Amino acid sequence: MHRQTSGILGAALAAALAAGLALAGTVMAASASAAESNGGVRVMPLGDSITEGTQVPGGYRIGLWQRLAGAGYRVDFVGTQFNGPAALGDRDHEGHPGWRIDQIDANITGWLQTTSPRTVLLHIGTNDVLQNYNLSSAPSRLSTLIDRITTAAPMADVFVATIIPLASAGQAAAARTFNSAVPGIVQSKRNGGKRVHLVDMHAALTTADLIDGVHPTAGGYDKMAAVWNAALQSVPGSIGEVVGPPTSGALVGAGSGRCLDVPNGNTTNGTQPIIGDCTGSANQRWTFNGQALQALGKCLDSPTNANAGVKAQLWDCSGAANQRWSRNANGTISNAASGLCLDVNGRATAAGSSVVLWTCTAATNQVWTVR
Repeated sequence: MHRQTSGILGAALAAALAAGLALAGTVMAASASAAESNGGVRVMPLGDSITEGTQVPGGYRIGLWQRLAGAGYRVDFVGTQFNGPAALGDRDHEGHPGWRIDQIDANITGWLQTTSPRTVLLHIGTNDVLQNYNLSSAPSRLSTLIDRITTAAPMADVFVATIIPLASAGQAAAARTFNSAVPGIVQSKRNGGKRVHLVDMHAALTTADLIDGVHPTAGGYDKMAAVWNAALQSVPGSIGEVVGPPTSGALVGAGSGRCLDVPNGNTTNGTQPIIGDCTGSANQRWTFNGQALQALGKCLDSPTNANAGVKAQLWDCSGAANQRWSRNANGTISNAASGLCLDVNGRATAAGSSVVLWTCTAATNQVWTVR
């Protein structure tokens, strides 16, 4: 059974981080038999607490998973660590709070041998800056780490990110100095025939995207997700091909055997879906258009600031996060804005039962198949 790695919590500890006193994370290895897997392309999110998702468990991995799953890619996040909300379809990762480049380097060969990733997403160096740890040689340590990765996994695509901004002026300057060396390091590996790619993560965020001066807010993590997604999409093969489930059809609840239904074909904004006997009619036909889930020309919508128990509803399509949905490997359908899952209220099975949003549990009343 997985154990969850603790995040960096509390104002006092956040202050310590800002002062460069990051704490070393505890390694909690997940057995290979316990790791989540959907048989997809194996991607290792690798780094420190920003990969782990301190302050927002799951961090950028939530938005990245939702984007990839919503686009029809079958991706298997891998790593010896495990955390994140139920709405994150695969919670495996290799993010270690408080760890520096040298600490990742000391362990990376074993992790790669255990998990065999096809693709590696590397964001590391923040704790070298926070701890003021031999900063002049930090770029050299990064170069060594990349070499170790490409030696142990020569066929993997390795995406190397510049580190995100820091709020402290002195640490921000040190981060910029470190980042300035990264493009040259990446280019030198590429010149040597290595499958290494630069990702400019620093440019994607500002200090306004930080919750504690070090870690991103939920919105900041989502910006990171968007940058990782764009980088992956730009390198053929790094996430495989679109092999997702059907893009349209009836959504059948596993618990009830009934279909997600727009009652009486009512397309008025705010109409709440129900489950009904499957008829194959238009008001039970749903289409995934990107991450939008549409029926009768309207989009399935999570009300603004939705909490568990609020109704799901139809609304004019806007493309906003509350209308972005992910079909997860466990059969749940989760909302990008609320993190809640499409749920038959009260685990009811009768025709006419209402459909709401609820904390993701993967119970049968939250599992849907397309047919």
